[in-house]
Amino acid sequence: MTDPYRLHYAPDNASLIIRLALEELGLPYETLLVDRRKTAQQSPEYLALNPNGTIPVLETPDGPLFETAAILLWLSETTGKLAPPARTENRAAFLKWMLWCSNTFQIDLRHLFYPEKVIGADPDHQAQLRRVFQTRLKQDLDILEQGLSDTSGLAGDVTPTLLDLYVPCLLRWTKLYAEMPEQPWFQLDTYPTLHAICLRAEARASTHAAQQAEGLGPTPFTAPILATPPEGSAT
Repeated sequence: MTDPYRLHYAPDNASLIIRLALEELGLPYETLLVDRRKTAQQSPEYLALNPNGTIPVLETPDGPLFETAAILLWLSETTGKLAPPARTENRAAFLKWMLWCSNTFQIDLRHLFYPEKVIGADPDHQAQLRRVFQTRLKQDLDILEQGLSDTSGLAGDVTPTLLDLYVPCLLRWTKLYAEMPEQPWFQLDTYPTLHAICLRAEARASTHAAQQAEGLGPTPFTAPILATPPEGSAT
């Protein structure tokens, strides 16, 4: 590697969160497109880096890392930034909500996006599963709004944390992919804390860099549109 970090990415995938973190931290990195149209994430070369065949992978001086939350926490620990330090106020709450975003919210989104991976090929079964997870996502949004509202400073009103990068992406994908245009149900401005997090995110240089690199549009979090990336495909 020329740079110490190499991000294997697809536009507007979970790798977007890692790109935002690298940009926010000012770390030099290379990108390598994982072409989903060619199912490159299932190639032997990629599986050697991530046996799950999921995106992203970040190659680091400590070796390749996968799992979004693990990469984010590793970056934070190695730089001492974007998280409350150990044994300080908000550290426990920060870890709780970081892992909740990864293990609950993002997993619920993934099940809704890819029902065939959970319940098989039957379209009726898939439609039923989507309805179940749409209900779960509505509950997730209420939980997250309340949780971040209850802990002042946890997400960005003074110093940004990893949650300021993670949460806007999850909300973007909720709007773009978890509702149908003819059946809208998610209005960001009904969640004041989440809306404020997204507004702040859109003002940051890290987001502006990602907008250019991945074709995210002018308001990627508050009023998202489908990505038009210069290379690759989001799906």
